[in-house]
Amino acid sequence: MINLSANKDRVLQEAFRVLKPGGRFAVSDVVTRGQMLPEIRKSVLLWVGCVAGALEENDYRSKLAAAGFKHIELEPTRIYRVADAREFLAAEGIDVDAIAPQVDGKFLSAFIRAEKPKFEQSSCGPTCCA
Repeated sequence: MINLSANKDRVLQEAFRVLKPGGRFAVSDVVTRGQMLPEIRKSVLLWVGCVAGALEENDYRSKLAAAGFKHIELEPTRIYRVADAREFLAAEGIDVDAIAPQVDGKFLSAFIRAEKPKFEQSSCGPTCCA
C-alpha cells in the first residue's frame, strides 16, 4: 500500500526503475477524490484506517507520470459512504451529520495501473533492451 509510505515519489520512482520497458505496474490502494481538510482526514482515519496518507486521485496520476509511467488508469473498486460507517463514527463521538458532506464518496479503494513505456530501439544503447 503506497498510501502508507512517507515518500510516495520515491516508491513510484523505484517501481519504475525495476520494471523492464513495457512492464506493467498495478496496485490496489486508498485514494481520495478532491482536497480534504486535515481535521477531516484525521476524523475519517478512524473510519478507513489508511486514509491519512492517501493521495488525491489526480495527485496519484501526476506522481506516476512524474516517475515516467504512461497509460495511467485508476479504477475505483469501492467508494466509501458515510452510511457505511455512521454507527462507528457516532460511537467515536464524531458528529456524522456535520462531516458527511465533506467526506461522503470522497474516499475510495482503487486499482491503479500504469506502464513503463517501451523504448524505441534507436534510443536504446546496444544492451539496454537485451
